[in-house]
Amino acid sequence: MSPLSPLARFFTVSLFIGPWAFPLAFAQPAEATAASADLAALLARPIIAPALPLAEVRAYTAGRVPAMPTLTTLADWKTFAEHTRRDVLEKIVFRGDTARAWRDASARVEWLDAIPGGPGYTIRKLRYEALPGLWIPALLYVPDNVSGKIPVHLAVNGHDKDGKAASYKQLRCIALAQRGIASLNVEWFAQGQLRTDGFSHYRMNQLDLCGVSGLAPFYLAMSRALDALLALPYADPTRVAVSGLSGGGWQTIMISSLDPRVTLANPVAGYSSYRTRAEFPSDLGDSEQTPNDLATVADYTHLTALLAGRTALLTYNAKDNCCFASDHALSPLLAAAEPVFQLYGQPHRLRSHINLDPGTHNFELDNRQAFYRMVGDTFFPGDPRYRAEETPTPAELKTAAELTVPLPPDNLDFHQLAAAAAQQLPRPGPATRETLAAVIHYQPHAVTAPPPTTETRGDTTAAFYALRVGDAWTVPVVALTRGTPRGTTLLVADAGRKSLPARTESLLAAGQRVLAVDPFYFGESKIKERDFLYALLVAATGDRPLGIQSSQLAALARWARTEFKSAPIALESIGPRLGLAALVATALEPAAIATLRQTDALPSLHEVIRQNWSVDQKPELFCFGLLEHCDIPQLRTLAGSARLK
Repeated sequence: MSPLSPLARFFTVSLFIGPWAFPLAFAQPAEATAASADLAALLARPIIAPALPLAEVRAYTAGRVPAMPTLTTLADWKTFAEHTRRDVLEKIVFRGDTARAWRDASARVEWLDAIPGGPGYTIRKLRYEALPGLWIPALLYVPDNVSGKIPVHLAVNGHDKDGKAASYKQLRCIALAQRGIASLNVEWFAQGQLRTDGFSHYRMNQLDLCGVSGLAPFYLAMSRALDALLALPYADPTRVAVSGLSGGGWQTIMISSLDPRVTLANPVAGYSSYRTRAEFPSDLGDSEQTPNDLATVADYTHLTALLAGRTALLTYNAKDNCCFASDHALSPLLAAAEPVFQLYGQPHRLRSHINLDPGTHNFELDNRQAFYRMVGDTFFPGDPRYRAEETPTPAELKTAAELTVPLPPDNLDFHQLAAAAAQQLPRPGPATRETLAAVIHYQPHAVTAPPPTTETRGDTTAAFYALRVGDAWTVPVVALTRGTPRGTTLLVADAGRKSLPARTESLLAAGQRVLAVDPFYFGESKIKERDFLYALLVAATGDRPLGIQSSQLAALARWARTEFKSAPIALESIGPRLGLAALVATALEPAAIATLRQTDALPSLHEVIRQNWSVDQKPELFCFGLLEHCDIPQLRTLAGSARLK
């Protein structure tokens, strides 16, 4: 069948007679309409089970999470702990020259005015730099009549729009100040005063694209806060507590496990093992919870065990309506940490608390008083004056306006930091296939092809393949032919293969065998729930979504050459996301992919930052360090510009 002429297709024109316009419709011939419907039905026919993409990504990520080591002596554990802390900080948190420069820079603290608190304390406003030009507003709750050295406490918070003004956070800081503990209440990115679009947590991955750890600002915001606390002349460095809910619980375990200055940690409903997260989508967590490659070094089980030698209270909620419910989150953490606390001969220093009232996602009275009991037993042992019961202080709560701390008008955010980091990228020098393969974590997968099912509609025959690519992935492919093909084209689209009837028709009419493919994360291979969070989990466990997609396309091109005894394959992409994967595959597999044709391709990786995209929108575009080493022009050079159509 030859291609339909423009007049044979359905179209509408307007006939203008004076001021009036009349739409006139011309219909396709019946046989063309039937052929188009047949092609659409063949492309849309299911090949794999709907739940398979989710099952495969769960198994893949869970299988890559490191297990806790079996160590029988305290000396062995201390060696392991030292190496793990060092590796997480050097390889994950402060990855990239820019992140290390932030770490090594001087950070300013500016103390501002004091405001009245309530009985027994005052509130001092301050701001401090997490890194040069990025200021954090904070409040120090100072006990009256400080004498000698006193305990200090860092209060961090999670995803609460009220930020440092959240009532449960104010109450916790007030109660501790009234017990003689200086409490620093800090703002978190994208909350409270820092609730701006540029601080959206899914924009931290713009830094990752530039080869700069997006986790670094989060960690520095906490470590600089500890610096400010411990610089107080009355701070007791042996009594340093951190506590927080949800994202604050994540901050608590992150800073407490990696910074030995913390001596008491109370993370509340803030994290679970990566193995647990793979199984329970509610626990997957935002970008900072799942930074690139963390699980190649340590799971959150390891981080929990790193608290040994100090004091930890793990608080979870029985009916948590957000994440990290106690019934599945807590036990793997205790199983990992308890033997290590035993090695120290200090099992009593590890406690857990399960909240039943209200049991939802909270740091309300029951959870706060559990924390106060732990503080008393740890910082004030045997002191008869210490009370764990919270005295109600609702009248002492301040409004957000009262707690506002002035910030510089040009305060930097994630997007601005990424824009600055990208200015000189990619770095000078030619890109190489070896570097590209390492950056995207390329895998030269073999393909296993079970016998396909076939169906013929009209003069088009379809073979439906559920191809096994490597050991982990099943890729659905529809092979469409009409007559005797003169070549083979791999066809992919961001909108999935269902969107491709028109282009498939054109290719079939031109004598091509068409392999319509839905690679990882697209079309029939799309994960049905919380898809981008699983993409983040893939990166946290040491792979890259872009690498999986590119590796699959390259493997399919090699398979198609052999399977169909074809000349080198043509690859065609529609859309910016799979367009990048197709370009990378072409650059890495020149022997198998003869030509690449692209529609709506990304002109530059700088567009990711110029358009201020976030990782939840296009996760594979945020491949760590890709822009540091090559942009689209360098990729096109590697692919061979003469082969690009």
